[in-house]
Amino acid sequence: MAEEKGGAEEKFALTSSRHFPQWLAGTGGSLAFTTYQAGKLFLLGVKPDGRLSTFERTFPRAMGLAVSADGRSLALATQTQIQRFDNVLPRGQGSQDGYDAVYAPHASWVTGDLDVHDVGFGADGRPVFVNTLFACIAAVSDGHSFRPLWKPGFISRLAAEDRCHLNGLAMANGKPRYVTAVSRSDAADGWRDRRVDGGVVIDVDSNEIVAEGLSMPHSPRLHDGKLWLLNSGTGEFGHVDLETGGFEPVAFCPGYARGLAFIGNHAVIGLSLARENRTFSGLALDEALAARDVEARCGLAIVDLSSGDMTHWVRIEGLVRELYDVAVLPGVHRPSAIGFKTDEVKQIISIEE
Repeated sequence: MAEEKGGAEEKFALTSSRHFPQWLAGTGGSLAFTTYQAGKLFLLGVKPDGRLSTFERTFPRAMGLAVSADGRSLALATQTQIQRFDNVLPRGQGSQDGYDAVYAPHASWVTGDLDVHDVGFGADGRPVFVNTLFACIAAVSDGHSFRPLWKPGFISRLAAEDRCHLNGLAMANGKPRYVTAVSRSDAADGWRDRRVDGGVVIDVDSNEIVAEGLSMPHSPRLHDGKLWLLNSGTGEFGHVDLETGGFEPVAFCPGYARGLAFIGNHAVIGLSLARENRTFSGLALDEALAARDVEARCGLAIVDLSSGDMTHWVRIEGLVRELYDVAVLPGVHRPSAIGFKTDEVKQIISIEE
């Protein structure tokens, strides 16, 4: 299973801070991240000699990424499908190529182009996801494009209009718990008018807004008793005080931040270059970058939750300019995956015992 290589016109370069490989190896896990702009799923681990292992597979508009509770399965949202991958290697066994996990596609639900953003595993093991086009949380359906589960109280009806740009999903015990939206708009594409300060966090159980005044919020996640998120329009990573509704910044992110996962006391944050269009222009992030005399970057930021320091980083240059989601693969040191562009999917056969 060779790693996919781009042509001369599609160069890809990944570099890291000096101690990042040792840190990643010490966590006992590895990382996965997606880019819809380049249509890739990346798996980042460490080889036995201590060097980074980068593995990629191509999927159109790769977006939300989730890991099952047992770490054996991945859910990936793409342009028209949600794919489920399962690690076909028995625990403790490696492949002939030196990988200790091989994630092979075993199930797919065709959704159509719903602009799916975050995805998670429900209590029944089936994917649930943020249906951004219809402004709702949905479940996969065996007979339809999706099954609506919940919509914000300010959305009057389901319509393919991307009214509020619902995007982020925090799961708890196999259930959707909190979501983020760029605005409370109930009109087609209305969220673009409130990019600067219209962002909200919504409690799915109560349908109440628990935080507001945010700028392009993304990637809400529950960790260690706190609700963390990325206030992408300001470049801030922090957590929400659920009693007061206040957002408490912990660290500045030198890029447009989307994608958040945790390893112990560290956050792994995806960073993107800002696009030259109205969606990303005029945000406080621009001034914050200029004030720090730094340019936006694409890559990963590893932030210590206690100090707010970026203790490690990964930079990505060339073909990939924007990331969407990040996930942690616990107990996997060097992961790989099976795609559909080569014949390898024909040769991966596993038997349930």
